[in-house]
Amino acid sequence: MPNGSLSLPARLCLLAWDPARPGAGDTARHHHLVRAGALTELARRGLLIDDEGVATPADLDSRTGDAVLDGLLDLVRESMPHRWRTWVRRHARVTFDAVREQLVAEGYLRARKKRVLGVFPSVEYVLARTASARVLREETRSVVAGPVPVGEVAERDAAVAVLACAADLRFLGPARRGACGEDRLTELAGRCGPAVPGLRGILAELSGAVGAETARAVAPASR
Repeated sequence: MPNGSLSLPARLCLLAWDPARPGAGDTARHHHLVRAGALTELARRGLLIDDEGVATPADLDSRTGDAVLDGLLDLVRESMPHRWRTWVRRHARVTFDAVREQLVAEGYLRARKKRVLGVFPSVEYVLARTASARVLREETRSVVAGPVPVGEVAERDAAVAVLACAADLRFLGPARRGACGEDRLTELAGRCGPAVPGLRGILAELSGAVGAETARAVAPASR
């Protein structure tokens, strides 16, 4: 995949940004998606482990060198124990905002000042590297729908695809409904786990939580 230096949550944040709708990537379900990506990344690195369904720091001292991941790791360490699904939602905006600022600093997004109703100052974030984002979307679609064999998919790319599909991201197009077959997604989730015991189950929990939040976000208002 392109942009190899981008972390898993940064890739998911970039994928959520619709070039035709600059503010559409900043919603609660995208906050949850980016947080799930950060939790998955920490689990992949062995810094968060599963303790009977609870996200648990492996130790008190390890750091990643990534400000977003280290910030989340500190938050988990300093908080009461919570299950993985709870951490998908809990203070998710903090992680999303930090990832977005990383993407601005690295030139993928651009902060543009504007005024709401011509009066109130605000900031709009737009894609700056549209070509990079387009390639990232195309690569992810090919992972989700094939024809790339699952055995040839990198672990991080498999995790990105599973979570992007759970969030029903617009860029997936028809793949959002038809090609995101359960068998393919199960195989992709399994691709993430061999190096880290329990990661497949963790990813299933996180993608399930993202999917549930997405369903709530897009459901019609109750009568």
